[in-house]
Amino acid sequence: MSKETETRQPDPKMLELLVCPQTHGPLVYDRDANELISKKAKLAFPIREGVPIMLVDEARRLDD
Repeated sequence: MSKETETRQPDPKMLELLVCPQTHGPLVYDRDANELISKKAKLAFPIREGVPIMLVDEARRLDD
C-alpha cells in the first residue's frame, strides 16, 4: 500500500455525520495523525484508505 493511499482524506460531509460509537458524542478530525478523536471516550479511530474505522476494538486509547 502506498503512502498516498494510506493518507487519503475522508469526505468532509461524511465526517460531519459520524459520532463516537461508544459515547455517541462528536469527533474531531486530526489530519496529522489521520484519525478521528473522541475526547469524551479518549479514543482515536484510525482512517485507512480514506475510510474511518469506527470500531472500539480498532481504536487507539488516548493518554490523559
